[in-house]
Amino acid sequence: MSRRTPLFDLHRTAGARFTEFSGWEMPVQYAGIIAEHNLVRSSAGLFDVSHMGELEIRGSGALALCQRVATNDASKLAVGQAQYTVWCTDDGGTIDDTILYRLGPERYMFCVNAGNAEACRDWIREQQKHVPGADVVDRCDELGLIALQGPRAVEVARRLAADALPALARFGCTETTVAGVPVIAARTGYTGEDGFELFVETFQVAQLWQALLEVASDDLPIAPIGLGARDTLRLEAALPLYGHELSRDISPLEAGLGWAVKLSGKGEFVGSRALAAQKQRGLARRVVGIELREAGIARADYPVKSGGRTVGVVTSGTKSPTLGTAIALALLASESVDAPLSVEIRGRAIQAERVRTPFYRRDDAR
Repeated sequence: MSRRTPLFDLHRTAGARFTEFSGWEMPVQYAGIIAEHNLVRSSAGLFDVSHMGELEIRGSGALALCQRVATNDASKLAVGQAQYTVWCTDDGGTIDDTILYRLGPERYMFCVNAGNAEACRDWIREQQKHVPGADVVDRCDELGLIALQGPRAVEVARRLAADALPALARFGCTETTVAGVPVIAARTGYTGEDGFELFVETFQVAQLWQALLEVASDDLPIAPIGLGARDTLRLEAALPLYGHELSRDISPLEAGLGWAVKLSGKGEFVGSRALAAQKQRGLARRVVGIELREAGIARADYPVKSGGRTVGVVTSGTKSPTLGTAIALALLASESVDAPLSVEIRGRAIQAERVRTPFYRRDDAR
């Protein structure tokens, strides 16, 4: 039986359509995916992401454990800062991609993907055995998570007297209150827009959700957003989804996340030797952005061809509501990324072309 977040009844009352996602019954849409997508691009939307997992690392060995399990350099974080990072297997495959928050001198928190939460908890506890003075606290059931995303997210925060939120730098985090509710707030998101992610005690998630929605007015529209629009938004921003652009068979280097993999300056971490070897010999395949030049939509697992030969596979694809074009991320043989490409859709070869990513960036939004 699928799990439900603390907001399930509110979603149902709001007319949400549900889907199973990583073992959770989650709202996929309310008013419709395109309408919800456009609202986040133009104003602000609320996402229930309480299915995500939270693992807190405490103690004198907290930093050492973070450094052992993650590809990025946690020693660069000051209290009140966050960073994107990846957990790898010994052979360089991806266990999960996460955000790491430094909440205190000896207190960190990883936010992990819903489908990987249990595996991540078990894995980091295995790694904990190698690091004295580090305590792993599973907070998955204690905390819910609400994402407020969109170019007017700061206005929403100000109307709730949440002055600490607008003051946050990108990838900043702080413990504060929003609408009187204690939260761990971070200026992070998964949409390509400005916004905040708010970790809140489970029993207060509904209170905060309703307070945020009550800010809505004719001049500041806000609405709940389902997983359907969350996916189109993140794809326009070329943000990876675990199980698609990342997996135990796809390394962070192959996924184009080399900027979050520190192979020098921080010492060894799990998978570092395999990743260093992969980088030295050159990547055999890479995740790149493509755009169709003919009618069609490239979906996950569709073959990508060049010169009649299969050179890769689509990992995620959609018709971009913002750009009006069919976009996709694809894992391709490195020697083929700049060659003429096509995507096989129902037996037809549809012309495609590699394009720069992200597909959408607010600074050059059309």
